[in-house]
Amino acid sequence: MHDTQHEPGALLYDPATDKVGEYQDRSGPYAMLRPVGGGREWQADPATLRPATAEQRLSAGVRAANRRARTDAPFMVGIGTPRPPAPEPDCAECDDLASKRDSARAAHDWSAETDANVLLRGHRRERHE
Repeated sequence: MHDTQHEPGALLYDPATDKVGEYQDRSGPYAMLRPVGGGREWQADPATLRPATAEQRLSAGVRAANRRARTDAPFMVGIGTPRPPAPEPDCAECDDLASKRDSARAAHDWSAETDANVLLRGHRRERHE
């Protein structure tokens, strides 16, 4: 099956890695897949990809939920995981970065959430400390 038929976000099975991933886009001759729930993309041969079965989709979703539970749990805050930075009151840039972080979190885009936290920390350090 050729990947031009796939919409971004479609769950596909990659037999080379034995993983299910969310179709992102093409990069040269490769299809780019991202783990369900976010993570590092990988390249896949578009000719070998196929839609994930219901069982594979469920399994990938459970793995993603378990990964989130281990990393997002409130009891983990402060144990090797820095607290998310708080926006400074009455600062438009802080509010904008916090809003981007909230949107990324709602979309389960953990990479964009982390990016917003890094930018907010840097902004706070430069402008408010």
